[in-house]
Amino acid sequence: MTELAADGVPVAVTCRVLKLSRQPYYRWLADPITNAEVVEAYRANALFDAHRDDPEFGHRLLADEARDAGEAMADRTAWRITSSNGWWSTFGKRRRGKGGKVGPPVHDDLVARDFTADARNQLWLTDITEHNTSEGKLYLCAIKDVFSGKIVGYSIDSRMKSHLAVNALRNAVAMRGDVAGCVIHSDRGSQFRSRKFLREIAHHRMVGSMGRVGAAGDNAAMEMLLSVSRVHRRALEESE
Repeated sequence: MTELAADGVPVAVTCRVLKLSRQPYYRWLADPITNAEVVEAYRANALFDAHRDDPEFGHRLLADEARDAGEAMADRTAWRITSSNGWWSTFGKRRRGKGGKVGPPVHDDLVARDFTADARNQLWLTDITEHNTSEGKLYLCAIKDVFSGKIVGYSIDSRMKSHLAVNALRNAVAMRGDVAGCVIHSDRGSQFRSRKFLREIAHHRMVGSMGRVGAAGDNAAMEMLLSVSRVHRRALEESE
């Protein structure tokens, strides 16, 4: 519009053709948006999208998600933007006392502690476990087929983000092929309640199932397997 005005085309004519009002244009001329403000807006959009997908993430994990989306920024910048907009982690801003609650389930409990199946790809269990290494913590998300008792998919990462669960599911589907109708059962971890994981379940036409809060028995078959793997790993480390 400014270039057209420099060429002799009246602003009123340009605004009429573009169906715009002249007042906002003149306000922008008086106080134009800086490049820094544009960059800040893109960063805020990326952080908001990540917060919407994973509301339990703190600013560091949100910064990781934003960087993965192409918006580079320091963790401190992410903290400034998220705090100024009130995008708090649902775990990070607890009330005093015992008021903090685990998020609501996104699926009904379809398993009811009946860890049996009549065929492969009928019931899968999934959970996440933490391992301490010489280079820091590693998180493992594994998926088990109840019928065979085998691990059919897994994912390892240094951060316990929703991608950890999504990549494990993708790995399992790649190994097993058509899994439509398969029930995948988990606890109420934020990774399994994230929109990314829910979209992945829907994409493969699977059926989600979720246990109750504080009821380890609702996913006991998977938690026991991961506990055994941790004990076995510690024994190997102590024997070296």
